[in-house]
Amino acid sequence: MIVLGRLAAPFGVLGWLRLHAFGDDPQSWRAMEQWRVSADPDASAEHWSSLRLKGFKLQGNGPVVHFEGCDDRTAAEKLVGLYVAAQRQDLPDTGKDEYYWGDLIGLDVVNAEGERLGRVGRLMETGANAVLVVVDEGDKPVERLIPFVSAVVKDVDRDAAVVRVEWGAQW
Repeated sequence: MIVLGRLAAPFGVLGWLRLHAFGDDPQSWRAMEQWRVSADPDASAEHWSSLRLKGFKLQGNGPVVHFEGCDDRTAAEKLVGLYVAAQRQDLPDTGKDEYYWGDLIGLDVVNAEGERLGRVGRLMETGANAVLVVVDEGDKPVERLIPFVSAVVKDVDRDAAVVRVEWGAQW
């Protein structure tokens, strides 16, 4: 499953919810009729429930969504905090230099000197940009937070399963 975002808060009294998207273009998700939700973002595919999308619109500074069977604020409140995901084959193709976060999880991270810094364990959104959480399980486990910006991330090679970065091993 590729985690796309999280249901953030009820919007109004008719069952709509604010969506916190973990990416740049949640409008493309409106094409997905079935949305998968779970309280655990790391759950296996069989532990995600399906919701049928009834409505999607941009409201203020973000998207709001409406699901079949979620017709009032009380029903919407029960969905708050759930993660939204999709299976990879159900998602639109990404453009050049665009990635779903789930495509980056597990890739090795190597710096310009060829030093392996670890693997991408997860990503997090800071508001300014996404951040790679790179975990090195060596003799002394290390977790590095590397900004996912073009000045730092020089290349993502999904075929070779490598992210190349301009980042020191001692940083």
